[in-house]
Amino acid sequence: MFALIDCNNFYVSCERVFNPRLEGKPVLVLSSNDGCIVARSNEAKALGFKMGAPIFKQRDLVRKHRVWVYSSNFKLYGDMSNRVMRLLQRFSPDFEIYSIDEIFLNLKGFEHWNLMEYGKNIRRKVYQGLKLPVSIGIGPTKTLAKIANYLAKKYPLLEGVCEFKDQTQINNMLSRVPIGEVWGVGRNWSEKLKQMGIETALQLATSDHHLIKRKCNAMLARTVLELKGIACFSLEHTMPRKNIMVSRSFGRPIVELNELRQAVADYASRAAEKCRQQHSFASSIMVFVRTSLFSNSELQYTNSITLPFPKETDNTMVILQTALRGVNAIFREGYQYKKAGTMLLDLIPKKTEQADLFIDSKQLNNPALMKAMDNINVKYGNQMIQFAICGFDKPWVSMSENRSPAYTTQWKDILVVYAK
Repeated sequence: MFALIDCNNFYVSCERVFNPRLEGKPVLVLSSNDGCIVARSNEAKALGFKMGAPIFKQRDLVRKHRVWVYSSNFKLYGDMSNRVMRLLQRFSPDFEIYSIDEIFLNLKGFEHWNLMEYGKNIRRKVYQGLKLPVSIGIGPTKTLAKIANYLAKKYPLLEGVCEFKDQTQINNMLSRVPIGEVWGVGRNWSEKLKQMGIETALQLATSDHHLIKRKCNAMLARTVLELKGIACFSLEHTMPRKNIMVSRSFGRPIVELNELRQAVADYASRAAEKCRQQHSFASSIMVFVRTSLFSNSELQYTNSITLPFPKETDNTMVILQTALRGVNAIFREGYQYKKAGTMLLDLIPKKTEQADLFIDSKQLNNPALMKAMDNINVKYGNQMIQFAICGFDKPWVSMSENRSPAYTTQWKDILVVYAK
């Protein structure tokens, strides 16, 4: 048996933890640069707000219904995600963190327990510890657990937990699930399956998986078997990333090289920190810049460059020097740059590093200095110590006019409670 635990409207729920006034109110969370809607409360969904919709087109609706609008606070969401994942790992020794707000638990060996009560206990513990509401789906395969989770959210009478027990119950539930809600069935496959007369999860489950493989692909055929209760997808344990990207849209267009260098240096520095966090070395770096895709100006420009490092490295200084050479090479005057980014490529684990006869790896990577920098920033706050080229005022940063405080990661933002 598998359990999929999903935090409900995660970004909105994180905001509500520290602002109880938001309970029962329509709430929206926006993407970087306050562009599009990336999270909605149930109340906002009922008002017709669509995921991904540009917020500037929704201003009248926001004012009419007094909707609370927040800028993304990824520091807060990331820290809350770490907390809830650590808490949930107590309930099974075998797990897969599927996304920032979803985790699969392997419940093998728990079959003799009352899994519905176990799921309800998990919900209580998470809400008691973090004030985050979660939905839980339990089933004999990952795909069925995912569908059970969907049903747990859709039907309030289930009290946030849905368990698939026997085939009769499974078939009854699958008949209520549109084909587009099945895990692994995207928009394109959904349309093709509908053309084949398959419009519900039950119809897909009772179809011939050999036919589905022939007309679609092997992955979808495995999904059919999963719907039949035959496990084809095991838990995937976290693997180090092969590439690390950091990119942002600017709060205002950049036209000067110096400001663009600051932005690229800032992104490269953050990418280097993430590289060290997963104990990897990068072989090369890609730097890219682009103008606005939505500008009416005819002056459009997009370019990128990939440069190798002298040797695999996680040293911020080496990565910065290479990134700055890259931005110098692709910068062109006369354009208004709206976005830039860096990507560390071909990452390898530190323990698999190959020695080089002509380069002293310790001198190049300077692990003592990098460790000291990371320790200071962890203890005293993000970017408490940084390289000057990354800038200080950073007038180009993404707009975030309604960002909430970093309640859990910054001492200056910690809540103050007054007792009467």
